[in-house]
Amino acid sequence: MTLDPVTIVGGGAWGTALAVNLGGRGIPVRLWIHEGDLVRRMEERRDNPAYLPGIQVPRTVVPTGDLASALAETSLVVVAVPTPFARGVYESMRGALAEAKPPVVVASKGIEEGSLMLPTEVAAASLPEGTPVAALSGPTFAEEVARGIPTVAVLAARDPSLARAVQDRLSGTTLRLYTNADLVGVQVAAALKNVVAIAAGIVDGLGFGTNTIAALVTRGLAEMRRLGVALGGAPETFSGIAALGDLVLTCTGGLSRNRRVGQALGRGERLADVAARMHQVAEGIRTARSARALAAKAGVEMPIVEEVHRILYEDGDPRQAVLRLMTRPLGAEDRQGEPA
Repeated sequence: MTLDPVTIVGGGAWGTALAVNLGGRGIPVRLWIHEGDLVRRMEERRDNPAYLPGIQVPRTVVPTGDLASALAETSLVVVAVPTPFARGVYESMRGALAEAKPPVVVASKGIEEGSLMLPTEVAAASLPEGTPVAALSGPTFAEEVARGIPTVAVLAARDPSLARAVQDRLSGTTLRLYTNADLVGVQVAAALKNVVAIAAGIVDGLGFGTNTIAALVTRGLAEMRRLGVALGGAPETFSGIAALGDLVLTCTGGLSRNRRVGQALGRGERLADVAARMHQVAEGIRTARSARALAAKAGVEMPIVEEVHRILYEDGDPRQAVLRLMTRPLGAEDRQGEPA
């Protein structure tokens, strides 16, 4: 039996990891990579040393720098490019998808600056009208997915039949997908957990203990839920895989880029110096700015996000940030609108 190809747009760590996972199961994958040198390297050496070193890419994965050929007659498209660059990529995809309109799964996390749109909203606004759009999110370090370490994630779509079809297509013995109709809540959680992870790294960099980390994660989750619900998300989403699961992973896992940024800031380093030595994107840096703006627009109080923004963009002192959070007006946890 010949399987239909899956196209993955984006040859960073996450796109490559998904390609390796699918390709390892015998699914033909076309992997579009922006950098021509990485295309040639993968063709010759079957690896991606820039983004996912040490991982072999199976022959079922065909790298290409030609976006139109990658999209030709494909049955499913997964887009795994950083949110700041996604709109331009979608606009480049329009012509190739205009007739067939295969489902597009957005695997990016964040909030677009300026428009304050969620990733699937950017996709829907940029792709041909009527293109089925879903979101893939969850606690998924790319390296572990590529190595076949058992992982679960969420496939969110408002259309249940679309969600089930993509769930069936992408799930395997090492990658188990659950469906969720809450497209807003899943994406809000995906974006904000990176900001909270920077805060968790700051706490660690300051030398505070696990009590502080536990408090930070719990109150960060409360902020995520408040904004998500204000934007139309379901409260229960924030107890699930895409919110609580991803938050715990990103705030505590050693592979978390956002946590590492926070650790450096907590040790007293400057953001410019930290960002200069990073090869890959730490999404929480930009998201802190757009999340703060979105919270203000929605009228939602988010003290942790506010303090992370102050540290990143206003040269705020991390110890003073913790002190401000600890001395906020006291409140009850079981009441709506309580202080964080």
